[in-house]
Amino acid sequence: VYAACLVYAPSGACVARYDKLHLFDVDFPDGTESYRESDGYLPGDKLQTVATDVGCLGLSICYDLRFPELYRCLTAQGAELLSVPSAFTKATGEAHWEVLLRARAIENLAYVLAANQGGTHAGGRQTYGGSMIVDPWGRIMARLGEGCGIAVADIDLEKLRGARQRFPALQHRRITTSTEALND
Repeated sequence: VYAACLVYAPSGACVARYDKLHLFDVDFPDGTESYRESDGYLPGDKLQTVATDVGCLGLSICYDLRFPELYRCLTAQGAELLSVPSAFTKATGEAHWEVLLRARAIENLAYVLAANQGGTHAGGRQTYGGSMIVDPWGRIMARLGEGCGIAVADIDLEKLRGARQRFPALQHRRITTSTEALND
């Protein structure tokens, strides 16, 4: 069993599947919470991008957000949009959710589309919410709190591509990561 992110075309056909690479096996420092995703899931072993009508979409899931090399590799494969469906805990969300999303957008000069569960779940587990869309300069374009809702923002790929040309940090990269070997 894998934690997976599926992408469907307007026709209803599944056009991409990403199996989460990084499993959330964490004990909180204060001892109040412990998670073991590896007890029920296997880790994926491949990066996944998919061409869409909006642009090239790089897929990730939740805890993957803490691994910047994943997003750099997705960007190297052409990703202009980075998808991060999540269930960040309340504690980690309050501390890190926004700053990590903004960092991934900035360092990859990409739009970040991040849907995050929010609320109290069975057994008292709490998730943070705060779904958002972040632009390549790290500006929050749309944000939701807890509860149901939709975040909407205009995606301007010409602006993104222009920013990547004027600020060529992605071209200046001199270090590669072992993650890139996953798709070789």
